[in-house]
Amino acid sequence: MKILVLVKQVPDTDKVKIDPVTGTMIREGLDVVINPLDLHALELALFLKETHQARITVLSMGPMSTEMVLRDTLALGADRAILLSDSAFAGSDTWATSYTLSEAVKRLNIEYDLVICGEKATDGETGQVGIEFAVLLNLPVVTYVSKFISLENDSVVVEKTTEDAYERWRIKLPALISVLRSVSEPRLPTLSGKKLALSKRVEIYSAKDLRLESNEVGLVGSPTRVVKVYNTKLSRDCRFFEGKDLNEGIQEVVRILRKYKGSVQK
Repeated sequence: MKILVLVKQVPDTDKVKIDPVTGTMIREGLDVVINPLDLHALELALFLKETHQARITVLSMGPMSTEMVLRDTLALGADRAILLSDSAFAGSDTWATSYTLSEAVKRLNIEYDLVICGEKATDGETGQVGIEFAVLLNLPVVTYVSKFISLENDSVVVEKTTEDAYERWRIKLPALISVLRSVSEPRLPTLSGKKLALSKRVEIYSAKDLRLESNEVGLVGSPTRVVKVYNTKLSRDCRFFEGKDLNEGIQEVVRILRKYKGSVQK
């Protein structure tokens, strides 16, 4: 079995800054880590490697610092790591990112039976890339996978979490699943794993290597734009009633609630 895991490098902080001109995140000078939900996806892949002799390829797109993140996946047990890195990719929205990743799979002839990714990335939280990637490769997809149940011949059985229930899905391979935290508990790399990772190569490809045109990728190839960036301001008008003014306060609350009387469902 061949498994492809999509991972992303994200800032190791919640204090990110946005470029007001381009509307993209300023990543320079930030410590980076593997997107936490992608670790759960990788752990599921490692479980399948141990139980079904699967081979794991990890694919990512980002700046050259992402090489360190991918080397961590090799230390954990991934067999192959591929990084798409080029200044031409900078500023990609979810569609341009999905397009670049999917084209890399096709043009590098990356083999897979199952694609696994995290539900979303902590720096954007759109949850769109995995689904768009699947659409571009014409793959069936199940999102919000909370439990992996079994691998049966040419299909997998998973449990999907919805707002008010759990659903059991059987999905024919090749396919993509995006997973929640509950699907697995990520392991820590061992010393021997880290030593082994140092001897492995992270494959790095540019837009030129993939024969991608500059108008297809990056900010230019992104159909969506952040047109304005601003900080929200919260303001509250608090009034306090006590002592002899308490009855006035009660009447004020009643007056406010009466405005919503018609919209309250009994």
